[in-house]
Amino acid sequence: MPKVLRIINRFNLGGPTYNVTYLTKYLSDEYETLLVGGEKDETEESSDFIVEDLGLKPIIIKEMKRLVSLKDDYLAYKKIKKIIQEFKPDIVHTHASKAGTLGRLAAHSCGVPIIIHTFHGHVFHSYFGKSKTTFYKNIERYLAKKSTAIIAISEIQKQELVNIHRICKSKKVVVIPLGFDLSKFQENKDEKRKAFRQKYKLDDDEIAISIIGRLVPVKNHTLFLEGLKIVSEKTTKKIRAFIVGDGEDRIKIESKANELNIPFVDGTQKNEKTLLTFTSWIKEIDIVLAGSDIIALTSFNEGTPVSLIEAQAANKPIITTNVGGIENVVLNNETALLCENNNIEEFASQLLKIIENDNLRSSLSEKGWEHVKKQFHFTRLVNDMEKLYKELTEKQPKTIL
Repeated sequence: MPKVLRIINRFNLGGPTYNVTYLTKYLSDEYETLLVGGEKDETEESSDFIVEDLGLKPIIIKEMKRLVSLKDDYLAYKKIKKIIQEFKPDIVHTHASKAGTLGRLAAHSCGVPIIIHTFHGHVFHSYFGKSKTTFYKNIERYLAKKSTAIIAISEIQKQELVNIHRICKSKKVVVIPLGFDLSKFQENKDEKRKAFRQKYKLDDDEIAISIIGRLVPVKNHTLFLEGLKIVSEKTTKKIRAFIVGDGEDRIKIESKANELNIPFVDGTQKNEKTLLTFTSWIKEIDIVLAGSDIIALTSFNEGTPVSLIEAQAANKPIITTNVGGIENVVLNNETALLCENNNIEEFASQLLKIIENDNLRSSLSEKGWEHVKKQFHFTRLVNDMEKLYKELTEKQPKTIL
């Protein structure tokens, strides 16, 4: 029975956590899987409930944290090596950057025969300056040479890794999109909509616009606020906006709202009827989506945005910047309107169009569920991954560590 050691940076709320937990839980009985993760960052909402709901008990390496620390990173590396030496995996599969660096170095040092890394997005633009970005690219090029295969989560991401950032050759990259359990977004929608709208005092004729995700610079909530300001002064409809999530940029985003004279309220403290509500993290995203009328995303960079997959599963119209792998996730002008990156005028214009045009909102809602239910279901993810594992294990004899 092949053994798989799966390593992720940390169990934060998002696609990577769902990806590793579904793969750990649902990989066939032909494989024995051990899941390892790092310590949750204090600025992020824990997604331990995702792991616990599936009955998984991962090993937590407290030293493997989001920020770079030579001391903690070295200790985490040593702990990963020890796990490898004890578990003796045939495959080490790492997910995201920190786990990908420490895990692949440890696996290579221990002579693991198959080393795989999944890019869940990347940090090659919109995160750091030129010199730091070049440094990280060089690290990834080195690690790619130690990897048996690299997994990209979209065709666009593969092209970026291969042709733009030149991390490795095309033949080493396999495209396997993320997978989720999306059925809940089609269940009890009326009941969930009522619950969300009652909680936040939304009238039936008010259009709720929600943006869901971490409050961090790369998500560019400034664009959302600037667009909201323009639209609020032009629309003939009643609108309310909701920033769902939390993070290190919370104070900056609130300051920007004040600067734009956008009235807002902290929805965790009180639920007044005002233009903008900060809800903080809400675990029941299916309730948020049921209660919302439009879903927005304004990121500078994305891999495979979970919020847009889930929005389509809930049949919600989308407005988003056209970055990263988004074109592989939505159908332009069929489930979403796409805007140029950080273009305030275009974003505001497109958002206003969706708000004002009831028929457009309806048409953008119709194809969402049909589009995502097969392409992004976790059973497809598991089948694709097993196929890759079998191809790689058949090519290489087992190595005794």
